[in-house]
Amino acid sequence: MPALVEQTRKRPVNLTLNEALVAQAKAYTSNLSATMEALLADFVASQQQAQRSRQQLADTCAADWNAVHASVGSFADEHTTL
Repeated sequence: MPALVEQTRKRPVNLTLNEALVAQAKAYTSNLSATMEALLADFVASQQQAQRSRQQLADTCAADWNAVHASVGSFADEHTTL
């Protein structure tokens, strides 16, 4: 993903950040924008991975439930209002 971030167009954005924290961060980096962009890219990648993991878990759960339903049937099948 970092390669994709470098290839896209960049534009200025406004952020509201803690002034003291920004001053401290500048002691560790000469390019705060690049550092923030890298951190944001990592955050987005981790959130996407977490979303894929949740979706995979939900898909597995649904497949397991469908297998139970296919082999045992539904409790509601025995109780009809007709």
